[in-house]
Amino acid sequence: MNLSDLKPWRTGAVMALLTLLSCRAGAAAEAAGDMVIPPATYPALMSHAPTPEAFVPEGWRMESQVSGDLNADRQADIVLVLRQNAPGNIVDARGRGGPERFDTNPRILAVAVAAAGGGYDLVAENHTLIGRTTEPSQQDPLDPDGVQAGGIEIVRGTLRVTLGYFGGAMGHRTLTFRLRNQQLLLIGYDSIHVERSRGSLDQVSINYLTRRMKRTTGTISSDAETVTHSAVQSRRLLAIDEVGDGLAFERAR
Repeated sequence: MNLSDLKPWRTGAVMALLTLLSCRAGAAAEAAGDMVIPPATYPALMSHAPTPEAFVPEGWRMESQVSGDLNADRQADIVLVLRQNAPGNIVDARGRGGPERFDTNPRILAVAVAAAGGGYDLVAENHTLIGRTTEPSQQDPLDPDGVQAGGIEIVRGTLRVTLGYFGGAMGHRTLTFRLRNQQLLLIGYDSIHVERSRGSLDQVSINYLTRRMKRTTGTISSDAETVTHSAVQSRRLLAIDEVGDGLAFERAR
């Protein structure tokens, strides 16, 4: 017998029972110290805005902003990091060794170029490169005051996004993008990774335009190092939305 064949009162009873079990499961998780993190939701940004602030949707805030020429037209373009400002995304993480108020609000990386008639035209709206902070034992990847500081900048016509991490290992990754045909394409990757328990150091620098990689290995306790150069088997340049989480990116693909 299908659920749709049941009498209305029985259907209501089944749904009430399922709701009760779900509530009890949530309560049990909270009692056990597990964090309950709401799913992320992302609004669509305006395609054109007169000012950088006009791109910020309701319920979000401007976390950081940089400006510079990304398309070689001698006009100042903008890169924005927007962060949701929802109280429900600030959770109690004490059961996981974190603070009582742990901010898990997601971010949007937005890039807009100066329009000929004034204002800015949106060219990129990315939800994944800057991963959502959901683990209280790890550093926020964009924390400017973290052990491995993160941030965004425009350097010589390119966008550079640096993501830091600190835990069992520490380091940072910088992904460099160039705007081409209204697409942000990954052209460079640089990383420093330190295994804290062993003190080993691994530094990588990749140029996806020349398809060359330089790798330097050593230890933090010695000046001795080994440097190798190799080719990168990358068939094409990846758009920013193809990269995914910048800290989980597979560098040599």
